[in-house]
Amino acid sequence: MSANPEASTGGTEEAGGTLQVLVVEDDPVAAAAHARYVTRVPGFAVAGVAHSRAEAARALERTPVDLILLDLYLPDGSGLTLLRGLRAAGHTTDVFAVTSARDLTVIREGVSLGVVQHVLKPFTFPALRDRLRQYADFRAASRGSGGEAVSQAEVDRALADLRAPRPVTLPKGLSAPTLESVTGALFDAGDSGLTASAAAELLGINRITARRYLEHLVDAGSAARAPQYGQVGRPEFCYRHRG
Repeated sequence: MSANPEASTGGTEEAGGTLQVLVVEDDPVAAAAHARYVTRVPGFAVAGVAHSRAEAARALERTPVDLILLDLYLPDGSGLTLLRGLRAAGHTTDVFAVTSARDLTVIREGVSLGVVQHVLKPFTFPALRDRLRQYADFRAASRGSGGEAVSQAEVDRALADLRAPRPVTLPKGLSAPTLESVTGALFDAGDSGLTASAAAELLGINRITARRYLEHLVDAGSAARAPQYGQVGRPEFCYRHRG
């Protein structure tokens, strides 16, 4: 793969004012969801979607981007192999690893190749939104300083903008660990989806609590809701993960 002079600069923002993102994800449904999430964050736009290493390499030869949302498991090889090839070809584009991989060895290798964030699947829109905002703050801080830090404190602030976790604001009565559990259960259910009753039984919580979390995911754009008929009486809603 030859280096693209424009892409190797790793930036289009200065020219267009919007950070351009390439989504690399083999699952078409997940890829569409990730692209939809990106477009909902002000200051970001989707430059393209690729479903394999080969498609991603071709897309990057054609179009410079600021950020890659990179799945680490692709049908034609590892996303990290793609990233190694990009670095060898001179591409310095920043990368978010979007993956279900929890192996710390894989995470360390990603960091060594310039991965600036790891976003574990399944995730909600707010989880990605907050990381994109942190990334935008980091870019803005580096531009505002003229590209040169004048003190250790400034270096620390810039890295904090990029990496330091920020508290997630949830509606009163909802907790992040339970939300993660509900999100994971909904993701695992796939196209079959879950009702509040099924989620409650699966997770060991009451039906009303399960419904609150599922409705929160719908409001956040991470789940879809549809009535489920077939029994006498009021229909129950079925929830499906959108990413």
